[in-house]
Amino acid sequence: MVRVLPASDLPAVGASHGRGPASTAGAPRAALAVVGNVNVGKTTLTARLGDGGLAKVPGAATARRVGAVPAAPVDFVDTPGTCSRFAPNEDARAVSAALLAPALRQPGGGVLVVGDAKHLKRSLALLLQCAEHGLPTLFVLNMSDEAAARGISLDLARLRALLGIDVCAVVATEGLGVAEVRARLRAMRVPRKLARHSAPTEEYLELAARLLCDLDVPPGPLALGALTSDPAAEQLIRRGCGPAMLEQLRSLAGQFRLQEPAAVAAELAGSYNLAAEGVVRDARLRQDFSHGSFAESLGRLCTRLATGVPIAVAVAVLMFLFVGRFGAGFLVDHIKGGLLEGVVLPLLQRALQHLPSAFVRDLLLDRHFGLIASGVFLPLGLVLPVLFCFYLFFGLLEESGYLPRLSCLCNGVLRRVGLNGKGLIPLSLGFSCITLATLATRTLDTPRERNIATILLLLGIPCSPLLAVMLTVLRPLPASASLTVIGLIVAQVVLAGVLAHRFLPGRPTPLLMELAPMRLPRPWPLLRRALSRTFAFLREALPFFVLAALVMFLVARSGGLQLLERACRPVVHGLMGLPEESVQVFLKALIRRETGAAELVQLRPTFSNAQLVAVTFLMTFAVPCINTVMVLLRERGVRTALAIVGAVMVYAALIGGLLHHVCRILGVTFA
Repeated sequence: MVRVLPASDLPAVGASHGRGPASTAGAPRAALAVVGNVNVGKTTLTARLGDGGLAKVPGAATARRVGAVPAAPVDFVDTPGTCSRFAPNEDARAVSAALLAPALRQPGGGVLVVGDAKHLKRSLALLLQCAEHGLPTLFVLNMSDEAAARGISLDLARLRALLGIDVCAVVATEGLGVAEVRARLRAMRVPRKLARHSAPTEEYLELAARLLCDLDVPPGPLALGALTSDPAAEQLIRRGCGPAMLEQLRSLAGQFRLQEPAAVAAELAGSYNLAAEGVVRDARLRQDFSHGSFAESLGRLCTRLATGVPIAVAVAVLMFLFVGRFGAGFLVDHIKGGLLEGVVLPLLQRALQHLPSAFVRDLLLDRHFGLIASGVFLPLGLVLPVLFCFYLFFGLLEESGYLPRLSCLCNGVLRRVGLNGKGLIPLSLGFSCITLATLATRTLDTPRERNIATILLLLGIPCSPLLAVMLTVLRPLPASASLTVIGLIVAQVVLAGVLAHRFLPGRPTPLLMELAPMRLPRPWPLLRRALSRTFAFLREALPFFVLAALVMFLVARSGGLQLLERACRPVVHGLMGLPEESVQVFLKALIRRETGAAELVQLRPTFSNAQLVAVTFLMTFAVPCINTVMVLLRERGVRTALAIVGAVMVYAALIGGLLHHVCRILGVTFA
């Protein structure tokens, strides 16, 4: 069983309007929050310690129960990796909400901070942030074998004395040191608070502590949450002390906060980093710099412009060959065409041919809109192999430590379109699946950045299956046709980003991202994570595919397709100069974009070369698939989602018409 601890599951810390402490009746089951930076092995260690595990889905910024302490009524709660719990993004807010949950204050509860033994300073900085909560804590330094291989020597006894808590060194992948961690969980202690802030911040914290003195939770994290506009802390203050107290704290924070919340978060993170430096210095950390590895040298080359760009190009080519050619080509052909449609579908047809209702048979088996062919075979035959290959390659980039370096390399370019380097993650996910990438925009810091990334995804990022079909459409045409489509997509994405950056209120947030150490990932954990992520996404997406197939089947059977073709004829044929069959292509793209592109391959003789170029270009953004639209409605809200989709479709009609008339006037035929 998996129990999610949402941000709303916060303690009633004090009676209403501050009339005293809350009752302990109905106290929740105790929990240990597992906190750490990105890629430090939290999930691997928790799986070793507990009774089960659950891998997190990319973009799912939630805290999840991932097992229990053996022979104890205590749950492990895995949290997203973060560089700072004050960062203005959903990962940091999920960590903050988990640290404020009442289950951590029950007997046996607390915090398990997992760090990287090779990068002690950043792990200590996060530990010192967690120390503000006054919870029993255990500090676990993972990958101690890699640290030793680099000549890093840690004085654990000195660290324990400085921090006031137990410190363990482990190798989670091998299970080394896990027994010691399990034993020390029974006697955790509260760490010392070693961080010192600027004078104005310290004055604010002192004043806020007087206002929050009657609460069960230490006032420090709540006051810091009010200063950084953290929703979990503000909700807890409102619940425990009333709305008037929250407004008073906001007013007090406004007097001391002379910068935006993101800048305040960066300032606070700097205070903890400075304190962590002092601990590292006093802990007598020793490192033999002669142990510098090839991975470290490669990591430095990846962030330099002169060498990082060629490396990024090489990685992109390899990714296209593995995901686009092997996944979307070889695997899709054999799984969808060979297994599902060549073997499974004929067996189902023979098994269901005796159904008395022809309508039910068609609903299940229709090759275009049937629930089996479109609702089940499409995700299993197209999405599953492509997603698995993408997750495998993406996991290699993530686990090796290359992805954050690529984000740093692209940070300057992405700031021109209103994003920072973190925007590269959802944009790169778009080449796998736009729906998945839309979910991954949760990792961005502000609603403005999430909206800009969504616009860029909708306007020009072709998913891998669509890209594969586009190449099939363009292959017989001259090279100028492919260059035109690619050039138009790139120019459109850049222009859309620049305009969105200019007209949407707000500014890009600074890039705060962990530069995880470069290392060679272990193959089996990489494979297990890719499989887990693939099937986790399919569990979420499969109902959308079935629903889309059902809707399109009913529309087709009721004659709605013909009505839509007649209604769209003035725009499609009159404005954009495309055949009426284009409506059928765009309608099929509502299910999945590659479905519409595949229909275009079948209707190729109906289109001229110039029309093929126009439709192929429009296919990347004109009609978002219904799954993307439904995810947009859930993630952005009805008003914002409909505004984005409506603007994109109107823009598609206008740009399609402009492209048609420019080609006609200039006599461009791509013959």
